[in-house]
Amino acid sequence: MRIPLSILDLAPIARGETASSSIAASVVLAQRAEEHGYKRVWYAEHHNMPSIASSATSVLIAHVGAKTNTIRLGAGGVMLPNHSPLTLAEQFGTLEAMYPARIDLGLGRAPGSDQNTMYALRRDPNSADTFPQDVLELQAYLAGETRVAGVDAIPGKGSRVPLYILGSSMFGATLAAALGLPYAFASHFAPQMLEAAVAAYRREFRPSEQLDRPYVIAGVNALAADTSEQAREQLQESRRVRAIALFGRGQALTDEQADQLLAQGAAQHVDQMLTYAAVGTPAEVREYLESFRKRADADELIVAHQAPTTEGRLRSVALTAEAMETVGA
Repeated sequence: MRIPLSILDLAPIARGETASSSIAASVVLAQRAEEHGYKRVWYAEHHNMPSIASSATSVLIAHVGAKTNTIRLGAGGVMLPNHSPLTLAEQFGTLEAMYPARIDLGLGRAPGSDQNTMYALRRDPNSADTFPQDVLELQAYLAGETRVAGVDAIPGKGSRVPLYILGSSMFGATLAAALGLPYAFASHFAPQMLEAAVAAYRREFRPSEQLDRPYVIAGVNALAADTSEQAREQLQESRRVRAIALFGRGQALTDEQADQLLAQGAAQHVDQMLTYAAVGTPAEVREYLESFRKRADADELIVAHQAPTTEGRLRSVALTAEAMETVGA
């Protein structure tokens, strides 16, 4: 059986591009993923980041859903503390009504932003503390078993949109296990606790109405190209883009200035985020992903294709899928 492959699309706004062109690229990427048999495409909620266009996650999902036919679409994830459970149940219930049996809702508790952005979102800094209770309230709305007397999510009631807990620490792992929900580990940018968290999740998992056995999705970066040299060149450009996004203070920097940022210490941070990265030819990428899947003890891999251009990402999507088609589970 083929290893289930999915895609995490951050809707990147490349240098010189616009949000409109980024969203158009995300549509094409989802269409290409559908053609090549990927299981799902997820979009992550980020705010106040000049290089990412997926802040209004549910709106983006709705747009891509209208341009695709069968592939699952979802949040990977929505930061639940930024929203009320009722609002999310209504949004994703609406999406499920539009695209039946195609919608996922991945939930994270991280801020996804800095303190000023938290203020602009009118978010209570302590809202993450109620994350477990908010997950249960959201789940109840979607099941049609509201925990708030007289309040239903319409659309949403009875839709049972599947929930996924996202995380990069033991907290998410133990919560997902206790609630009997699938667990997605953000090893594509926060690799440190991958093995310990997955082990704890599998050990502590309790079956639920949604899920009868543990299910792990592990994030991994990928950059597949026709030659190893092309892949390495694209990886270097991707490192520059990350350095600028993280440390460039919103400036339009040249390659030389980005390389200087990397040399001055950004490389350590960027390369740690890229700890798990399959880079190279299709054969090299396949070998890496097979090994990573075993290390992560994952049931599914969600791939963040890191090529810095739309053309490069589309090529990586195709090459990775073709390379993995014959891999056994």
